[in-house]
Amino acid sequence: MIEDDEGHARLIEKNIRRAGISNHLRHFLDGGTALDFLFNHPEGPAKNGPALVLLDLNLPDMSGTDILQRIKSDEALKRTPVVVLTTTDDKVEIQRCYDLGCNVYITKPVNYENFADAIRQLGLFLSVIQVPDPQA
Repeated sequence: MIEDDEGHARLIEKNIRRAGISNHLRHFLDGGTALDFLFNHPEGPAKNGPALVLLDLNLPDMSGTDILQRIKSDEALKRTPVVVLTTTDDKVEIQRCYDLGCNVYITKPVNYENFADAIRQLGLFLSVIQVPDPQA
């Protein structure tokens, strides 16, 4: 999860857990740290296999669309599912993210209960999706 808002990150993790997802979740507050893990860390997906990225677009050090572009243009990571989870509901930005290869785009509801419900639904979705084999 690449999310700079600690409150949103806690809410996302709590409601994903409520949906029954028990996978290890790593939280990054900025894009640079996240990219370093994704591409270089021995446990990162470029070196160690499958992952799913929950990506906020509004980060302190770089644009989430830049991160998305880097992930999807890399041979080792291009099949990594990316779920954009952001407050941005601009149609141009949504189209750009899909053009860059995001798999799902979710606008964070402003209301707390609606946000929590949306994340629980995302958790249910994540519990049934298949992640591609990076070696195939």
